Amino acid sequence: MTTSIDTFGAKGTLEVGSNSYEIFRLSAVPGTEKLPYALKVLAENLLRTEDGANITAEHIRAIANWDPSADPSTEIQFTPARVIMQDFTGVPCVVDLATMREAVTTLGGDPNKVNPLSPAEMVIDHSVILDVFGRADAFERNVELEYERNGERYQFLRWGQGAFDDFSVVPPGTGIVHQVNIEYLARTVMVRNGQAYPDTCVGTDSHTTMVNGLGVLGWGVGGIEAEAAMLGQPVSMLIPRVVGFKLTGEIKPGVTATDVVLTVTEMLRKHGVVGKFVEFYGAGVAEVPLANRATLGNMSPEFGSTAAIFPIDEETINYLRLTGRSQEQLDLVEAYAKEQGMWHDAAHEPAYSEYLELDLGTVVPSIAGPKRPQDRILLSESKVAFRKDIHNYTSDAEGVDAAVTPHSQLDEALDESFPASDPAELSFADDGAVVPTAANGSTGRPSKPIKVTTEDRGEFIIDHGAVAVAGITSCTNTSNPSVMIGAALLARNAVDRGLTSKPWVKTNMAPGSQVVSDYYEKAGLWPYLEKLGFHLGGYGCTTCIGNTGPLPEEISKAVNDHDLTVTAVLSGNRNFEGRISPDVKMNYLASPPLVIAYALAGTMDFDFESDSLGKDTDGKDVFLADIWPSAQEIDDTIKSAINQDMFRNSYADVFKGDERWRSLATPEGNTFEWDENSTYVRKAPYFEGMALEPSPVADITGARVLALLGDSVTTDHISPAGPIKPGTPAAQYLDEHGVARKDYNSLGSRRGNHEVMIRGTFANIRLKNQLLDDVSGGYTRDFTQDGGPQAFIYDASQNYQNAGIPLVVLGGKEYGSGSSRDWAAKGTSLLGVKAVITESFERIHRSNLIGMGVVPLQFPQGESAASLKLDGTETFDIQGITALNEGKTPKTVRVIATKEDGSKVEFDAVVRIDTPGEADYYRNGGILQYVLRNMVNR
Repeated sequence: MTTSIDTFGAKGTLEVGSNSYEIFRLSAVPGTEKLPYALKVLAENLLRTEDGANITAEHIRAIANWDPSADPSTEIQFTPARVIMQDFTGVPCVVDLATMREAVTTLGGDPNKVNPLSPAEMVIDHSVILDVFGRADAFERNVELEYERNGERYQFLRWGQGAFDDFSVVPPGTGIVHQVNIEYLARTVMVRNGQAYPDTCVGTDSHTTMVNGLGVLGWGVGGIEAEAAMLGQPVSMLIPRVVGFKLTGEIKPGVTATDVVLTVTEMLRKHGVVGKFVEFYGAGVAEVPLANRATLGNMSPEFGSTAAIFPIDEETINYLRLTGRSQEQLDLVEAYAKEQGMWHDAAHEPAYSEYLELDLGTVVPSIAGPKRPQDRILLSESKVAFRKDIHNYTSDAEGVDAAVTPHSQLDEALDESFPASDPAELSFADDGAVVPTAANGSTGRPSKPIKVTTEDRGEFIIDHGAVAVAGITSCTNTSNPSVMIGAALLARNAVDRGLTSKPWVKTNMAPGSQVVSDYYEKAGLWPYLEKLGFHLGGYGCTTCIGNTGPLPEEISKAVNDHDLTVTAVLSGNRNFEGRISPDVKMNYLASPPLVIAYALAGTMDFDFESDSLGKDTDGKDVFLADIWPSAQEIDDTIKSAINQDMFRNSYADVFKGDERWRSLATPEGNTFEWDENSTYVRKAPYFEGMALEPSPVADITGARVLALLGDSVTTDHISPAGPIKPGTPAAQYLDEHGVARKDYNSLGSRRGNHEVMIRGTFANIRLKNQLLDDVSGGYTRDFTQDGGPQAFIYDASQNYQNAGIPLVVLGGKEYGSGSSRDWAAKGTSLLGVKAVITESFERIHRSNLIGMGVVPLQFPQGESAASLKLDGTETFDIQGITALNEGKTPKTVRVIATKEDGSKVEFDAVVRIDTPGEADYYRNGGILQYVLRNMVNR
């Protein structure tokens, strides 16, 4: 049990029914009553963990006397109640913990001290790949392939579950981590050793914020920070500004929760909320169903905020009841929230730092794309927006409007590919390209129609804009019955009118939990989804994480041979370049019903108001409005098809797993026996040669630029999680270790092997390193060679490190946005990068860089690499960072960039080591080294 020195006399007892709990009452501290909900949670956290050293009475007073208008300046230590992980980011955590046990022994400590001190839960959900789709056996086949590819990792995780205390694993095929979190793992109010306190968490996935919808304060951190939290290290943070987001009105019929989320994302990105909390309040909150709250909380990383939270209210209790939580838990949550002033009261409006408001009645159907979640497009304007955006992806000439002369079996496909105008004949080139012989005006978009012949789907034409992937997937929306039932009802109505998905669309249905399958089954809706190709493909994070699997071979060949710009539409939260599929250039986020609609349309070049989806059995045109289900029907179906027993049954043996999981051979013992031949799990290199005392911090001299990058470089660009491309350094490594190409698996699945991951760092096929002209992918110039020839980033970095030359990376705005990938920082560090200099950082990646001993620096306000005329060929000296050795963090350091002709560019870079805790981590060479030394010295 946490012991507090309790300066304020806050410790007391809460009686709930026949149960008695120790609590720390906020009412003991004047001023806390006016705080926003999220800051009340932090205030209680400090009261309960006050130790007089790291957490003092002054910290508690600082939060009680919080000035909403002030810029953050007070550092506090937040101790999360638990840590939640998914397998991509969680495997490296367990690898590091296993390695730490050996390192502690080497330094003379007790290896058994390396155990989670807070409950740590992992959900294996990121490893299923949609190799098989559109078939009744898709789920079974994909799970089989998942186990074939990941058996080594899964054995390792089973070992970890047995070797470490307080570490639980939810096996594959159960659901998506964030949905499992809200449906089962989240407590809302935690009970441990007789104490009751708010459930809080940090997670190794940026969408951990989904649980904010349940009143649980939590957010994504890098795997590095999560490990430290597991080992009892508090999370160092500044008391944040809190943005009050007032919700009023009600959603109109035909508008989905996804539309609301895309609208809010656009609003908050425009407003600017990086590093802030967002808190929803107002009378409209009561009208927002819990699933919609979770959908809004989920997208917090897309807004840029740390958290996006809803207070506890009656709707929270109703959801906990629906999902099978005990009556004892429901009573505790309500009693605790009311006792602590954490129960939402629309009449009592806290003071906020900034204010925004949205009338839900003004939201209209939307999508977002083609490469960022905040780039919202009104559905009514989507065709126009697509025609404008596609010019950025191809230089092909605009096509023709043409009526079609029937050709072979292509009548229907050609009719759909070319809108009718004046007659023109079509012929086919040897390579399958369709050649119009007469033109009558431009379509307003580039066009390159290509004939594709397949064994199982017949012949058809695809062109720029074809929807190659339609995925109902990801935590954001598959947790939400209103959009999932809406999609299934739309599928039913489409099938009843005789519509089908286009044959070139790779369809995917990957629910976030087994409960979705249960309510589809009960409502009798599965057959309609399956008729349109939306067979169950897996329970996991699929299309959204890049586990789309390969497109059908003939389609992939046509796309690549003719450089077609095809599109993906998915119900996810991420649509960054190169993320969804290497064959797809433009990615759009949409609600599940719209994913179905686009599978029917088959192209992004489509106006749902005026373009017909096809003809019904009577030959009448069918439009989207004709098949869109009513809000009443969706609501009625939810009420009749979803019940408490579904959740109770699904989660009854959640940690047990299926026969495949239970029959895995599992190693035993407190320390792991590493297999030198493993290409999945290898001992981490971070503690090699580590001494008990850290070496002094040194200035950086003679550094070279590994990469010169632009704005909005995401962690996907830095550390991709998708397929491993043949011929790349990661593939070369696997080839050398006897791994067949078909068994490469994804970069994300191999995160437990640093050798693969270093080679995959900065390896995204869409990465643009401005050291090179018009080259995409993981390349740079290697200045250890005469003339600085083009080389793979990994190969160049090895040459630099062998020559003893440190490296820097130069970037633009929002560097490191996207998923909280620890490997984006780990890989950067292991490539020999000592500093990253950008215009601005996304929160988690900045923190992760420090956690790996890389110093994050910012150009002076208003300056950039371009304005300073830096082209990446310079040699860099960075002076003044040594002040950290005296216990001071310098505000700026002097950067001197020397050009090849000897001229110099000098500037003062802002040091983004923001808290004393971060300074400690950097002085130690990283957060894990800091924790390890503390552990041995305890």
